[in-house]
Amino acid sequence: MVMSMASKITSRDRTTPPKGIRDEVGVRSGEGNAVRVRRAELFDFDWHRAISPTLGEWDSANDHENFDDL
Repeated sequence: MVMSMASKITSRDRTTPPKGIRDEVGVRSGEGNAVRVRRAELFDFDWHRAISPTLGEWDSANDHENFDDL
C-alpha cells in the first residue's frame, strides 16, 4: 500500500504522524501511548556494502541453532 501523507515537524523536533499512518501501525492517542523517537539516521549503503562480506563468519548452522530463537 502506498500512502501519500505529510506531517509537520515543530521547532522542538516533534511531529504527529497523519491519522492513516497511525491507524496502519496501531498507534492510538492518549496517555501511555506515546512513542518517542529521537532522530532517524540515514542508512549508509556504502558502509553496509563494505562490511557485508565480513559478516559471513556468523552465518553457520551452529549460529542458527543457538541464536534463531532469540
